[in-house]
Amino acid sequence: MYNKKVIVTGCAGFIGSTLVDRLLKLNFYVVGIDNLTTGRLVFLKNPLKNKKFKFYKCDLLNFAEVNRIFKKSEMVFHFAANADVRYGHKHPRKDLEQNTIVTYNVLESMRKKGIKKIVFCSTGSVYGEPKIFPTSENNPFPIQTSFYGASKLAGESLIQAYSEAYDMKGWIFRFVSILGNRYSHGHVYDFCKQIINHPKYLNVLGNGNQKKSYLNVDDCIEAILVAIKKSNKKINIFNLGTDEYINVKQSINIICNLLKVKPKIYFLGGKRGWIGDSPFIFLNTKKIKSLKWKSKFTIKESIEKTVNYLMNNRWIFKKR
Repeated sequence: MYNKKVIVTGCAGFIGSTLVDRLLKLNFYVVGIDNLTTGRLVFLKNPLKNKKFKFYKCDLLNFAEVNRIFKKSEMVFHFAANADVRYGHKHPRKDLEQNTIVTYNVLESMRKKGIKKIVFCSTGSVYGEPKIFPTSENNPFPIQTSFYGASKLAGESLIQAYSEAYDMKGWIFRFVSILGNRYSHGHVYDFCKQIINHPKYLNVLGNGNQKKSYLNVDDCIEAILVAIKKSNKKINIFNLGTDEYINVKQSINIICNLLKVKPKIYFLGGKRGWIGDSPFIFLNTKKIKSLKWKSKFTIKESIEKTVNYLMNNRWIFKKR
């Protein structure tokens, strides 16, 4: 697969740009697409100097533009999405358009250009609020609790239908929350921003008992590449996460100890942080580990690496 051309949507985002760096090191030719709404060109500083990387600023909702850019490639890594889970209920159309319709546009362009392989970033949120932990890939789907999860599950379904109808192959990855360098949204980001702005107090959504698992972005990319290499069914679905989880209070302690601050903490109440927030996400990762992959970083190490990155790159907190 090396020396092949691949397409990466969402290439200027946190995870997408990390993938681009890795693919270029592996000697791929990479076509990157991003509308730069949340993605940042600074994350592509090195790829933009590489002759094997071509960047297009493109809105994937514009099918004609997508179809123009998509050309014969080995594979599409579809990482573009609206990841604003917290405010999904305030703009439900955004999840429909940017997660579901955009995935349709990508698949339809693939069909027209004869591209047969797609890698898709899904989410552990598709499991809603499961009763079984850790939650495995074949867990029965409960009622969906977030527009983000629902839109991602719709994207998974489209990939499965296209694979069946047009002889494609799909790799679907259901993530826990991802941490690491270039992290630009989520609770660690929010807490660090608050500490910078007012180190004496910290406002926390929910009651602080929400339990989450986290995965380092480098471990995430490695797992994806391992799965593509070793699993070759028509549809390949993998949970990506770690064998541990922590609650929000523990995460706050790690952050505050690292930064040597002792803010007064105000919990805003409720078992969930926002509408659609799952109070417990913990995924069974036996399937991906059966391919001889394992995470290198603990949750604590990932939080600390993320905090250090954020505090050393405070420009990331500025309004765009």
